Amino acid sequence: MSETTARDSALLTIALFAAFSDGAKHEHEREEIRRVADSLSGDGAPDLRALYQDVLLNRTTLAEATAVLEEDGEKHLAYEIAVGVCDADGRMTDAERSFLDTLKAQLGLEADETDDIEREAEQVVEMTEAAAPATLPVSAKPDPGPAAMPQVDEAAMDKRILKYSILNGALELLPQSWASMAIIPLQIRMVYGIGKDYGVELDRGHIKEFLATLGVGMTSQYVEQFGRKLIGGLFRAAAGRGVGRLGRSATSMAFSFATTYALGQVAKRYYAGGRRMSTDLLKRTFEEVLGSAKQMQGEYVPQIEQKAQTLDMGEVMGLVKGSRV
Repeated sequence: MSETTARDSALLTIALFAAFSDGAKHEHEREEIRRVADSLSGDGAPDLRALYQDVLLNRTTLAEATAVLEEDGEKHLAYEIAVGVCDADGRMTDAERSFLDTLKAQLGLEADETDDIEREAEQVVEMTEAAAPATLPVSAKPDPGPAAMPQVDEAAMDKRILKYSILNGALELLPQSWASMAIIPLQIRMVYGIGKDYGVELDRGHIKEFLATLGVGMTSQYVEQFGRKLIGGLFRAAAGRGVGRLGRSATSMAFSFATTYALGQVAKRYYAGGRRMSTDLLKRTFEEVLGSAKQMQGEYVPQIEQKAQTLDMGEVMGLVKGSRV
């Protein structure tokens, strides 16, 4: 195994340990991460499927993975990725906090070295909290029924979905960890806005369930984003202190652009139809639209790259907190 492959395998292993560190992953979440492992295992890349099995079956340890990382940049990157995975669903459990403390010690990182990473992650958690209310007031009516369905400018909504897709595609071109973490809050904001336009008040829990039903789990999505960035070389640039450089990874961009576009289009159909699509129909529809979105993303490459040139956390935070992209 080459030095690069060994390092990438160690980083992916740490990401998987982080994904399972809360000990509360439901079967569908494990299945989603397994699917991610299958999709990212190929020629020239670390065998994520084998790493997934090693972690799940206790055939490897966190200490073995951290021992592979020797450079300071690699260690910082490993901690950034782990924090991102643990915070992917917008909250951190005591078990995840304990895992990060163990990881920090095994990587030999001091508190002042990790404070900035954790502060950055907290800002992204704030994005998730700002994207949609945690709960709805008792007076809220989550389903107005067909008779109460408001008139919606679907052309304008399609343009908004496309803007979210381009924005998330741009975020996938950046090697910074906050860029990947910001994608999920933006997707939550998009779905929240679509539901609201159709007269459906949604809280954060409903939106997370909707994403999970489509197979877009938050933890698995972040693991997939990380895996694609690593394979595409973006995170290797980050580990080499090239964080400010714009990456150009069509693989990563296809994932975030297409997923966001498909998510928006399915949400539009679902809420326009009074939320009467079955789980199976939702999943089939999502897969069909996702396939089409992967085909169309190529024509938006110039817009995605142009957007990536100017993005910073302040702007993205403002977009999440704002009502429209």
